[in-house]
Amino acid sequence: MSRFGLRLEPRSNLPKWLPWAVPVGSFLAALLVGAIVLFATGQNALSVYGRILDRAFLSEGAFTGTLISATPLLFTGLCAAVAFRIGFFNIGGEGQFVMGAIFGSGIALKLGADAPGILSVAAMVIFGAVGGGLWGLIPGILKARFKTNEIITSLMLNYVAAVIATYLIFDSNSFWRELTGSGAVFPKGKILPVGSWWPNLDFGSIIVPFGFVLGMVIAGWLYVLQRKTRFGFEMRVVGGAPTTARYAGMKPTRIVVAVAALSGALAGIGGAADIGNFRHVLDPKGLQQSGFGYAGIVVAALARLNPVAVVFVAVLLGGITNAGYALRGPDFPAGLVGVLQGLILFCTLGGEVLARYRITRSVRTPAGVNILEAS
Repeated sequence: MSRFGLRLEPRSNLPKWLPWAVPVGSFLAALLVGAIVLFATGQNALSVYGRILDRAFLSEGAFTGTLISATPLLFTGLCAAVAFRIGFFNIGGEGQFVMGAIFGSGIALKLGADAPGILSVAAMVIFGAVGGGLWGLIPGILKARFKTNEIITSLMLNYVAAVIATYLIFDSNSFWRELTGSGAVFPKGKILPVGSWWPNLDFGSIIVPFGFVLGMVIAGWLYVLQRKTRFGFEMRVVGGAPTTARYAGMKPTRIVVAVAALSGALAGIGGAADIGNFRHVLDPKGLQQSGFGYAGIVVAALARLNPVAVVFVAVLLGGITNAGYALRGPDFPAGLVGVLQGLILFCTLGGEVLARYRITRSVRTPAGVNILEAS
């Protein structure tokens, strides 16, 4: 009697169309599964998706709101994409984002209202990068020197960063806390001087935050860095074959540490952008509820770790998030946005597996011989 079984076998070569088909197919699969979930809960999937499309991109002012939601996702997506490229699984974008917000808001408050706006914005970018970079450096050093699992260390540091931000505003008389007026009774952060607020680019019906423009520029720079420089070449080698990199005279530990700091710096700039462009105050509760760092992992996965693709995916997921805010109410599924993001990540990971491996059917004959049939 013959026995059948399924197994995954690595693909010997990948078709050129496959890298682009996987994210598109994954997104469509997520929408299909989401439609099934909506149908099971008594919702009209076409109506719900139509409303999301309208509130995310088509109605007046919708695209501006989408860009606002996409800006932090752009930076945390780049954070995850850069780190994952070399096999450093940085789950700490959330904490690095918060530290960037703390450092960025701190320098803006220190410079005060008399500082030129361009100086304040530039300082916030630099200090945000420093804050996030230092926070990303910790799991990088621990992995490079002590072989510590970076998933655990970077994840735990998210909670530490959240506690630090909460302490600065709610449990201390820190420089970030407003100690006069109502702030003496109800804890809140100091409002940034108006001169340090990041500008917006007005294109009539569409207003583009400066933070989003900065993110696009950084994404282009990362693309060139990864493909046209020696450091980018070393990143690719370390990510694909660290042993080969070591035999070639490269220093994988130094590259891991450098990329960990770069990854954290990108999330840190996102935190500074969030404060400078939108909040204008250090708001620990708002930062903790946003979940930008974790959503950035979904962005990076769907973009297949391509920095340029991260820009487009951030806009797409930013649109879904923006629509969720606009449509929030008794007639709109409250958890749909989170469900869609989770489904997109799940389908993307499944698509990656199918892209790298093919499913084969194993037939075991009575003589014990395995016969593989590709499917």
